[in-house]
Amino acid sequence: MRTSQEYLEKLASMRPNVYLEGKCVGRDHPKVLHASQAIQLTFDLANDPHYEKWLKTTSHISGKPINRFCHIHQTPEDLLMKQEMTRVLCNRIGGCIQRCMGADSMNGLSVATKNADLKYGTNYHERWLKYLEYFQENDLVGAAAQTDAKGDRSKRPGEQDDPDMYLHVVERREDGVVVRGAKLHNTMAPYADEILAFPTRALGKDEKDYAIAFAIPADTEGVHLIVREAFSLERADNLSAPYTKLGDLESMTVFDNVFVPNERIFLNGETDIGGQLALLFALYHRHSYCGCKPGIGDVILGTTALLADYNGVEKTGHTRAQLAELISVAELVFAAGIAASIKSTKAPSGTMVPNVIYANVGRRHAGHHMYSEYETLCDIAGGLPATLPLSSEYNNPEIGDFVRKYTKRRTGISEENHYRAYHLASDILTGEVGAALLVAGVHGGGSPIMEDIAIMGSYDIKGKKKLAKYLAGIEED
Repeated sequence: MRTSQEYLEKLASMRPNVYLEGKCVGRDHPKVLHASQAIQLTFDLANDPHYEKWLKTTSHISGKPINRFCHIHQTPEDLLMKQEMTRVLCNRIGGCIQRCMGADSMNGLSVATKNADLKYGTNYHERWLKYLEYFQENDLVGAAAQTDAKGDRSKRPGEQDDPDMYLHVVERREDGVVVRGAKLHNTMAPYADEILAFPTRALGKDEKDYAIAFAIPADTEGVHLIVREAFSLERADNLSAPYTKLGDLESMTVFDNVFVPNERIFLNGETDIGGQLALLFALYHRHSYCGCKPGIGDVILGTTALLADYNGVEKTGHTRAQLAELISVAELVFAAGIAASIKSTKAPSGTMVPNVIYANVGRRHAGHHMYSEYETLCDIAGGLPATLPLSSEYNNPEIGDFVRKYTKRRTGISEENHYRAYHLASDILTGEVGAALLVAGVHGGGSPIMEDIAIMGSYDIKGKKKLAKYLAGIEED
């Protein structure tokens, strides 16, 4: 198991292929280092006595201690611990812990590679097991590269005027393949060790070139990470806080004729398994959201309750009703994740697969309530988060006393603590981080329509109609 320092040293040694603010930069760039703090936390806390029960487990292939983010779920309890770990770590950093995407990709690959072997007689699962051993032994961080550019949404991958709108194979060799295309929305790719690429959708039998799944180092020749800083929280040093460590870089990951060796290819032309793999990653990731979104809900609830307390309105009827609603959303989502874990099934690979209905219902409930949670915080906080003087004014010797005086609300609470609480609300409601989390809260893990499709495609509606016929006394035809 690595330390965060070893992780950062590895990043610094990688080939510069990160394009940020118009320049190609190394992974020791200050903004890359800042954004990687959530990932660093997953290493630092693995040996913390309070957190190691969540972060440390045993590999089912080597029997060695490993980070849970490198683990393949073997039991329903593994899924539960992953969900709990995600919520706990989201609380600790104040937002997305980011590393879950690699774990969800690896679990999806575990199931899909075995299924491909059973159906087609391939050896993908054996390849993947060798890669998994390497992944666990080196405690690697993987970035999921699933969402293609997609081009004209009315056309299938094989119908696009520009075939590069979906990542595809452009050349097959004895020792591997060459791929071209791009994957969008790659959270934390600039500070990942490996890129895990796989299809984004169901594929037709004539779209074999698009049914490709593989893993490559993130600095492989031909890979270009075109990066946007999603958000950064800036305050004066004397007003820094755990929340200000939160950061995120989003990548448009371009594969410009990239060679992938055979031993790193886990699917190559099996279109039906490609669609299956796309759904499996989404399922595992939506289950992770059943831990992530309650964790972020905890942050919103806590900030709302703190400001209600500081404003002296915590015990009013409407405030209590609003807090109860926040609690209900978070805990119902978390409960759905628990149900998805307990009702999971074991795939032929031996990997536990979350229940499709409960995982998707939980993720759907979280996404549909994201904006209403912000609305509640906005209602309780009032307008000050949008107009709060920033830390440079707070520290100004001429007017700082005014800032401190007029942001104070309740006797018994220091001026500084009042200001800190409102600054947290300001970051959530008006800052870049708040906007990014809102969009991620709706579209992360797949847009809402995909959750509806998954639910409708798996739910036994015919059985419910049969029930209604029975109760109504309607005899079957």
